[in-house]
Amino acid sequence: MDFKQLVIEKVKNEFGDTIKEITDFRNDLCFTIDKVDILKVTNFLKEDETLQFNTCKDITAIDWATRKKRFTVVYQIYSYKNNFPLRIKAIIENEPYEIESVTAIWAGANWYERETFDMYGIVFLNHPDLRRMYMPEGFQYHPLRKDFPVLGIPGSLPLPNKTD
Repeated sequence: MDFKQLVIEKVKNEFGDTIKEITDFRNDLCFTIDKVDILKVTNFLKEDETLQFNTCKDITAIDWATRKKRFTVVYQIYSYKNNFPLRIKAIIENEPYEIESVTAIWAGANWYERETFDMYGIVFLNHPDLRRMYMPEGFQYHPLRKDFPVLGIPGSLPLPNKTD
């Protein structure tokens, strides 16, 4: 059995119906789960002796704008032992747009979660230092949301004076 099949089998055996979807498109394995299962699934993937997904390479979000399930948080994780990438998608159905932080599992997820919070407004519960990364602390908007105007909101950010 190849490693990909082993991952699928172990996750199905451990979580069964909590896995909403498993896709394998162009050799890119992805599990879609509900947001309430994020800590159970990611902890299992990291701690399992065979799998050892010990690195979180990236976290971002997708704003579907018009769908009932507006946001999907996407985790890119990696097993160095097995030289294998895996994608986990967690669905956030409605407000409040929040999900548990995985920084207790992968400390390196800290900045990825902060960036996703800053750009999309998704709150990562129990994050050790959730604050804005790019935008000023008082900024009320989230620039990567689909409802944010392409040219920005006039007057929402003080700009530097133009000098000749």
